[in-house]
Amino acid sequence: MKLDLVHDIQTAYRKLLDSMSRPGWITDLSEEANNLDTDTICLPASLLLALMLLDTEVSFKVVSEREAQVTHLFNQLTYAKTAETDQADYIFVLSDSAPGDLAHALETAKIGDLIDPHHSATLIVETDGISSDAEFKLTGPGIKDAALVQVKTKDDWMEIRAERNAEYPLGLDLIFIDAGHRLLCLPRTTQVRKEER
Repeated sequence: MKLDLVHDIQTAYRKLLDSMSRPGWITDLSEEANNLDTDTICLPASLLLALMLLDTEVSFKVVSEREAQVTHLFNQLTYAKTAETDQADYIFVLSDSAPGDLAHALETAKIGDLIDPHHSATLIVETDGISSDAEFKLTGPGIKDAALVQVKTKDDWMEIRAERNAEYPLGLDLIFIDAGHRLLCLPRTTQVRKEER
């Protein structure tokens, strides 16, 4: 079946909004991702997010060993502009990125300013897996009491994210995705703490 650029993208976008408003909620994009009828050089969920978030008004950066190919694909499909990590509106950190790349993206991504806090970056991070196991405890707006999640990445990201998000409303929003088409959103208002084992 072929991806419906209106219906499927709108459905996936609603799921993204639900996940962003309910941090810790793991969303399944399998139905929409399985409708992609093209071989992708990134995770299908990454391509879905590129199709729904990128357009001629925003910029993006791909962090990957296949940066040139993925950037070309995203350009062809969305006409979005490319930018360096410190200027990009959306930063895609793909699963083949080198150790340290996610940390570097978090450290250099723009966090907005007090006049325009919305001029900040959103990071889309391909992970080795997302689950509701008790690795991280999430608290904050949209979470009743607490939520428990596990995100498998090459880099430690929690402390860098906390530093960059320390001066609300400035900060970064994170979207994690995995090969199972699962999606987890961490808006800047969400507090993340490592669970004691």
